[in-house]
Amino acid sequence: MADAERIAVIVGVGQVNDRPADPAQGMEPVALMRAALDVADRDAGGGWLADVGSLGVVQQISFRDQNPLADKVAAAIGAGGAAAYESVGPNGDSPILLLNEAANRIARGEVRVAAVVGAEALRTASQRAALAAKTSVAEQNPMANLAKRAKPGYRQRYGLAMPVDVYPLYENAGRAAYGQTLAEGQRESGEIWSRFSQVAAQTPAAWIHAPRTPEEIVTATADNRPIAFPYTKLMVANSSVNQGAGFIVTSLAEARRRGVPEARIVYVGRGAAAHESDDYLARDRYDLSPSMATCLTRTLEWNGVTVDDLDLVELYSCFPCVPKMARRVIGWPVDRPATVFGGLTFGGGPIGNYMSHAVAEMVDALRAGAGTTGLLFANGGFATHNHAIVLATDPLPGAGAAHDFDVQADADAARGPVPELVKEYVGQATVETYTVFYKRDGSPRAGVIVARTPAGARTLAKVPADDAGTIAWLTDGAAEPVGSVGEIVVDGEDMVWKRATG
Repeated sequence: MADAERIAVIVGVGQVNDRPADPAQGMEPVALMRAALDVADRDAGGGWLADVGSLGVVQQISFRDQNPLADKVAAAIGAGGAAAYESVGPNGDSPILLLNEAANRIARGEVRVAAVVGAEALRTASQRAALAAKTSVAEQNPMANLAKRAKPGYRQRYGLAMPVDVYPLYENAGRAAYGQTLAEGQRESGEIWSRFSQVAAQTPAAWIHAPRTPEEIVTATADNRPIAFPYTKLMVANSSVNQGAGFIVTSLAEARRRGVPEARIVYVGRGAAAHESDDYLARDRYDLSPSMATCLTRTLEWNGVTVDDLDLVELYSCFPCVPKMARRVIGWPVDRPATVFGGLTFGGGPIGNYMSHAVAEMVDALRAGAGTTGLLFANGGFATHNHAIVLATDPLPGAGAAHDFDVQADADAARGPVPELVKEYVGQATVETYTVFYKRDGSPRAGVIVARTPAGARTLAKVPADDAGTIAWLTDGAAEPVGSVGEIVVDGEDMVWKRATG
């Protein structure tokens, strides 16, 4: 029988949305985090925060000048003696990583009470900057600022600077690998995202409460402009939010001592983590992620569950390609919601802290009797970081024992050879994947081809916006560009794709 002093459980969850009419009155990240943990404390019955021994904080970007802020959050909640620390980067997997670490500390007897929290106030930060007369357009947008700080180089020259530029490479490669037409691939995205919007519409803590049809989501209009092919605005994360979320983790014994009702205790299972190369051009392929597959597979194995045992899932949804890949790994059907919060478009996309909201909603759903077992899968970076964990209403295998959640060695063993990167290739090549970038008015800005040479090397080639024929070929769905052969030629400093004709 596992020692109840070492079994990690979640006893309190809290979420906050801040929508001030006056940007100057908006809550900043520390205030949002304190408010979220205050809600979590009340949810757990009160009196927990002063006893927090470990505080994990998801790094934020909306008010960078305030970083590091873990100690500030600890002081704000009255836990000045806590071991407070921040995640490395505001990656989407951070809340699940911090949850896994908190559960391990409970299992090792290092702390009795742990908390995880995060928040972003990008909406307030952007509004305040916009009111300042001397700011530039880029300075008004923290996300644009992030791109501005990226060091220009080979990838940026071809338009690959931000996650929204890179994830479509997985989308288009995946669609081709699944044997789908463009219409079929878009239909799957629309169906998944429509269900996200329906969940968000019924979730008070979600940012947007407007259900959308699959057609509304995938159809480009003036209000739903194309961003990076084949994604529209309604298919990408919505970071213009002020949201905070956090949760309290303790031992089963401590929860019982403090009188938490058994029906409100949610057990933390075992998690698994693995990552791809930080260099997205040093990946073995773009139609799947070995680290994602390994992370999900091992999580289910370690918790002794199969897809048939899962009542609820949260499959990270910054862009459609991620839940598409994840659901194929675990066998989750497209006609079941892949979220408990509403996804990063509708629930809200507070950069690295989305999954804290998903944890809170998963706990609430399990308490409410929506099921007994839920899977949380997180992804971050440029389809780089993966971390999954299981929550349940009853103890799971391994409860009470700390575990090493790093499955990187297994992921690396599952990975195929990574092609050599050749930056100045000229000659025949085959499309491995691609995307097209759009201006705010919906017109093409440029396209990029990730190509493979006859020798198997990888290279990039640009498609100029004025090459209307090639842009149409990439985007109209009449033929599948992936796998097609063309020619790369020199044009100034760039390599340019020429489509084979005849």
